[in-house]
Amino acid sequence: MTVERIETDLIGPLPIPANALYGVHTRRAELNFNVSGMRLSDFPELIQSMAMVKKAAALTNHDLGLLNAEKCQAICEAADDLIELNEIEHNFPVDMMQGGAGTSTNMNVNEVLTNIALHKLGAYLGDYSTLHPNDDVNLSQSTNDVYPTALRLTILRACDALVSSQVELRDAFRAKSYEFRDALKIGRTQLQDAVPMTAGQEFEAFAELIDEDISQVYAVCRLLKEVNLGGSAIGTSINVPTGFTAIACGHLSKISGLQVIPARNLIEATSDTGGYVSFSGVLKRIGALHGSLQIDITEHVPLALGLTVS
Repeated sequence: MTVERIETDLIGPLPIPANALYGVHTRRAELNFNVSGMRLSDFPELIQSMAMVKKAAALTNHDLGLLNAEKCQAICEAADDLIELNEIEHNFPVDMMQGGAGTSTNMNVNEVLTNIALHKLGAYLGDYSTLHPNDDVNLSQSTNDVYPTALRLTILRACDALVSSQVELRDAFRAKSYEFRDALKIGRTQLQDAVPMTAGQEFEAFAELIDEDISQVYAVCRLLKEVNLGGSAIGTSINVPTGFTAIACGHLSKISGLQVIPARNLIEATSDTGGYVSFSGVLKRIGALHGSLQIDITEHVPLALGLTVS
């Protein structure tokens, strides 16, 4: 026999698995938006980033006198659990194709954080009179500033590995450019043999292309570090206390290890997708470049024959 608890929203009561850390909003989203088969649990890096944002918001609300120390500590400890990827499996079932600009994702995280925190407070799951997903965990926030901030943070956190791989590849080509500096080959234009060059020159050109890609990644990262946290629903900061954005960005920078800054115009930043488009363009450029680096070893036969530039 399946054990369940009952939670209620404005639509009415809904049974929830007794040990589930999510609540009624997540369950309704799970039932209503079963579209793609891709679940929030399939994207642990995004869950980590959401938890970082929630922890920063809790600390800021406490700094501003809106959240007492006990609730703040419980939320922060719960967020740390998610950052460590604890309690992930089975607790983030919402489909990634959803309505409401990510509301279901935001509420899934709110509810899981709340129930983890309730356990730490010695309360039972779903005891939202002690700690509430909206009134406490989502205090001074909206899906429309939390989700974009977390998405930008997720991309930024992945960039170190991307750049590291690019640097390794660039340096390998640079090493080959020196190794093959005296190896003659035929340069080609328009699918025809053209004029002589060295294999080293070719490899150095590849290295330079990759170096430009690295610069492009860094440039887009600077753009992505501008976040709209504190803008609330549409960027007007409705229901957000004065000073929240700057303080929250400070906390988020410390938590994530990335220097995020408030966007100059929160209304513009709330609807702006330019940073994502730019980052996508850089990835396409990198993909196109790597696709073109199909080096035919037969082009370097002169090296094997011992022919060198005088």
